[in-house]
Amino acid sequence: MFTGDGPRGAGDFLMAALHRAGLASRPTSQGRDDGLELRGAYLTAVCRCAPPGNRPTREEIGNCLPYMVEELRVLADVRAVLALGRVAFDGCLRVLEAIGATVPRPRPRFVHGSTYDVGTSFPLLVASYHPSRQNTQTGRLTEAMLDEAVRRAWRAVREMSRGERSCALARENDQRHGQEPPLRATFLSDCPLPDSSKSRR
Repeated sequence: MFTGDGPRGAGDFLMAALHRAGLASRPTSQGRDDGLELRGAYLTAVCRCAPPGNRPTREEIGNCLPYMVEELRVLADVRAVLALGRVAFDGCLRVLEAIGATVPRPRPRFVHGSTYDVGTSFPLLVASYHPSRQNTQTGRLTEAMLDEAVRRAWRAVREMSRGERSCALARENDQRHGQEPPLRATFLSDCPLPDSSKSRR
């Protein structure tokens, strides 16, 4: 998903944070066969192609969102979503609506580090600035800031595992498989990078 942006790019910045949190087997993302594995986490994107100027149109987003809706239905046990950037955040709100959530009016605003609860039957949404070079090299997003956002999402996952929250998709999955599913959080980006490899799980 983030592979291909070079050393110290968005992929490495994100993967280092996931590695520090114990969710990734290595701190860098170098290629399809680099041995990187995620534990209890899944990477996806609002847009499936890198758009011109890295600015997806509303039409492009609308064309791609059904794929993410289907991913949530297939994964079934997503407990929290960390949206990386405003585009990802707004797209996630649209996806949550598509699976039955009632999004408040006025719609929640993107604020880095904020947590949004659209009901105990749906994944908790956590907002973070995107780990782009523009954000990380200017100090708008630091390692500590991203680490805290990851911790917020993972904390929600663990609270659900203790029964403090419940997720309708997770309950459906539990009933289908007859067992407790693995803990899982989803890390959502706005769009893949031009040379990105397949999504990692």
